[in-house]
Amino acid sequence: MKYCHHCTALLVLRVPDGDDRERHCCDACNAIFYQNPKNVVGTVPVFEDQVLLCKRAIQPRIGKWTLPAGFMENGESSLEGAIRETREEAGASVTVQEDSLYTLFNLPGINQLYMFFRAELSNLDFSPGIESEAVALFHESEIPWGEIAFPVVKSTLEHYFRDLPKNHFPVRMFDVHHGDRRITTHLISHSHKSD
Repeated sequence: MKYCHHCTALLVLRVPDGDDRERHCCDACNAIFYQNPKNVVGTVPVFEDQVLLCKRAIQPRIGKWTLPAGFMENGESSLEGAIRETREEAGASVTVQEDSLYTLFNLPGINQLYMFFRAELSNLDFSPGIESEAVALFHESEIPWGEIAFPVVKSTLEHYFRDLPKNHFPVRMFDVHHGDRRITTHLISHSHKSD
């Protein structure tokens, strides 16, 4: 960010009064520009014991498989965004229960937060959207594990297939750190089923 969106003056990077981190500030009109993390939302769309995956037609990770997900839009809730992304990327309609939040990943190194919701396919009428080369249902043994686009998707799928036999799907929250060409995922919270 170089110029003020309000008055077009040159911005400076400094810590504003009462703040604790550098922000892009305009000394001409006193505007402060906050850059906040991006929220990525998606679903784990299932039919019986199969999961619907999308093969990416765009970068990053073109040609790799992922769950339908994307950036939230202004004016929508995280769940609304996840359902919209599922429709856009997989052409799929889903039914979502009130306890559908499943995994949440904090990625502070790249300023992103991922949320996945469990969802049931409303029907088997699905097709690739503009951002997908293909969409398909996979049993656990059929998933192309070596071709999964993102670690957060792989982790969500692994947990889903571990939880499926117990029919118990606790909400899990992770911190993901990138470093030395490695990605570490650390579970920081998960819900327990009340008896």
